[in-house]
Amino acid sequence: MNKLPLGDMPLATFLRDYWQKKPLLIRNAIADFAAIIDADELAGLACEEEVESRLIVQQNDRQAWSMQHGPLSENDFANLPDSHWTLLVQAVDHWHPKASDFLKQFQFIPQWRIDDLMISYATKGGGVGPHYDNYDVFLLQASGSREWQYGGSFSEQSPRQDNQELMLLADWTAETTVTLHPGDMLYIPPKVGHNGIAKSDDCITYSIGFRAPSHADVLLNFSDFVADDLSAELRYQDPHLTAQPQSAEIDTAAITQIKNILKQYIEQPGLVEQWFGCYMTEHKYNQQQQELHLDNSVDEIIEAMQESNSISKIPGTRLAFQYKDNDSKTSMLFFINGMCCQITTEQQDFIISLTNTEQMAMQDILSNPERVKLMANLIKIGAFELQ
Repeated sequence: MNKLPLGDMPLATFLRDYWQKKPLLIRNAIADFAAIIDADELAGLACEEEVESRLIVQQNDRQAWSMQHGPLSENDFANLPDSHWTLLVQAVDHWHPKASDFLKQFQFIPQWRIDDLMISYATKGGGVGPHYDNYDVFLLQASGSREWQYGGSFSEQSPRQDNQELMLLADWTAETTVTLHPGDMLYIPPKVGHNGIAKSDDCITYSIGFRAPSHADVLLNFSDFVADDLSAELRYQDPHLTAQPQSAEIDTAAITQIKNILKQYIEQPGLVEQWFGCYMTEHKYNQQQQELHLDNSVDEIIEAMQESNSISKIPGTRLAFQYKDNDSKTSMLFFINGMCCQITTEQQDFIISLTNTEQMAMQDILSNPERVKLMANLIKIGAFELQ
């Protein structure tokens, strides 16, 4: 898995000429590709309460779609037509270890930008209709074949079909049409229209999506992050208020004052940096993360570590790090599922290795008391587990 899934294209060329700029078809992106999950396993996941899934069926006139959210049942699958339906399962990497490992191939884009691996199974003619996404996506064909039509740039102002839930484009005409076979991959930048149609009954497609928070989400989340630690006694003040001719006027001095309040938090050293690391590593499903928390004390976990052979990252765990000073690199912040801790200089190499592996031998941890305590806490919060 060391070779990048870009065919023969150098990474620098892809980033310079295609990333967030224009679509790219990559034939044989992953040579000798072997599927990591079959249709039956995917259907089984879709029946689980905690797994996010959708079932999309084209109606008889082939111009309308219906969508059902999971969890699905055996009867839901038994009552499906022979063709023109699609099953989509979100975040398969959270539930399937091989899927989690598969995503590592796409870490040529910063891993904190990767969102999840969605896998779809479709019968012949199945698809979700013409649409666009607000994020980058790699579409890898795992089995069967799928025709992809793509082209044009769209936005929230673009005309839509009547089906509000699926947000399908109306009056859309493709600029390019290609057919993907196992191992082929299509890269689609944000806002580019695309439509996939299964050409066989065993059509499985992997969609690797990326986190691209909206400006609205950025502002809301940062303000919540800041406000959590602020005293209610910090208030708007105007000790230099002067008489003004019109009582209803909000003058420039008031606007300057409120701008200064906002600016002091944006410019507070380290605050934006810490927030962004926490924000981009937030677990996709908070409930799943909470259920993985252990009631055991840290001392009890450390004792159990002595009897274990290794430690492994739980699928869905998100990690990142940040140097507080890029020049000296004397201080590091480590982010785990939306949480943050400071790392000593001596442990920085260990943290970097931890972000690049799925499993680590216990002997590499037990030799250092600081590492032992850190890993025990990561086990307690449900980011890693003992093997």
